[in-house]
Amino acid sequence: MKIVPSPVLKRRGVLWFTLGIVPALLLSACNRNESGGAPTRPRVALIMKSLANEFFLTMADGAKKHQAAHAAEYELIVNGIKNETDLAEQVGLVEQMVAQQVNIIVIAPADSKALVPVLKRAQAAGVRLVNIDNKLDAGALTEAGLTVPFVGPDNREGARRVAEVVAKNLPAGAKVAIIEGLTTAFNGQQRRAGFEDAIKAAGLNLVGVQSGQWEIDKANNVATAMLNEHPDLQALLCGNDSMALGAVAAVQAAGRTGKVLVAGYDGIGAIRPMIADGRVTATADQHADQLAVFGIEAALKILKGEVPPADQTTLVDIVTK
Repeated sequence: MKIVPSPVLKRRGVLWFTLGIVPALLLSACNRNESGGAPTRPRVALIMKSLANEFFLTMADGAKKHQAAHAAEYELIVNGIKNETDLAEQVGLVEQMVAQQVNIIVIAPADSKALVPVLKRAQAAGVRLVNIDNKLDAGALTEAGLTVPFVGPDNREGARRVAEVVAKNLPAGAKVAIIEGLTTAFNGQQRRAGFEDAIKAAGLNLVGVQSGQWEIDKANNVATAMLNEHPDLQALLCGNDSMALGAVAAVQAAGRTGKVLVAGYDGIGAIRPMIADGRVTATADQHADQLAVFGIEAALKILKGEVPPADQTTLVDIVTK
C-alpha cells in the first residue's frame, strides 16, 4: 500500500469577530469557578456528523485520547448524530451544549449553511466556536455577522489527487461517474469539484453525477442505477469511503469487478483491504484521528486568550495499492 505525502500545509488568515469584552469575560469564566475559588477546567464540546461513519468514530477516539493525555487542561464532551442528514438533531446538540454552558464548541457541521443560525445564537450566549472538517458557508457567515476559524483539509485538492490516480489507469474518453455527498455540504461540493478538475484535465467523459448522501446503502443504489444505465462505465468516483463501500458492492453484484474502478475519500479502516486487493483504486487519508485534535488545540488557544488562530489546512495523503 502506498501513501503519497500531502503538499506542505498552508495557513490562511481570517478576520476574527469579537463582542466587546466577551473574550475577557469568557477567559475569566474558564479559569475560575462560580464562587471565585480555585481554577476550573474549560469545557470543550466536540459535535460531529454521523457516528455510523467510521471516519467520525475514529475522530472521536482521537479526541478522547488527546483529552486523556491533557486531563488537567480541559473537559471534553463528545456528541454526534445518527445519520448525515439529521440536521435537526445536530442543531439540537448545539442548543444542548449551550444550555450546559460549555466554553467552546468544536463542530463538524452536517450542512454548511443550516448550522450557521444556531451557531450565531451560541456565540451570542457566550460560547466560542471552531469549525472542523466541513467548512461553514462563507456567504452565510457574512450574512450572520459571524466569523469562525476553520481547521480542516483542502477537499478540492485532495479529491483532484485521488481522481488523478484513477485517470492514469484509464484511456482518454473513458466514461466515468461521480457519487457525491450531500449537495449542501461544502466539503461535498469541493470534492465533486476536485473530481471534475481531474476528469477534465485527463480528457475523460463524465456521464453522470448523483448524490449518495454520504451513506453506504444510498450510494449502492445510485451505483447500481449508473452501472445499468452505462454498461461501458469504467470508473465511479465517490465523495467518501462509505459511499465507495456501496459502490464496490454494486460493481461486484453486476459482475464487473476489475472492469469498473472505484475511488473513495477519507481513508477509513474498512477501505484498506479493498485498496490492497484492487477493488478500490485510491482514497484520501484525512487522518481522522488527528482532525478533531487540531480543532481542540485551536480551541484551547482561544480559551487561553491567545490571538485567534488563522484558518488551518490539515494533512491529506493519497493511499493506493
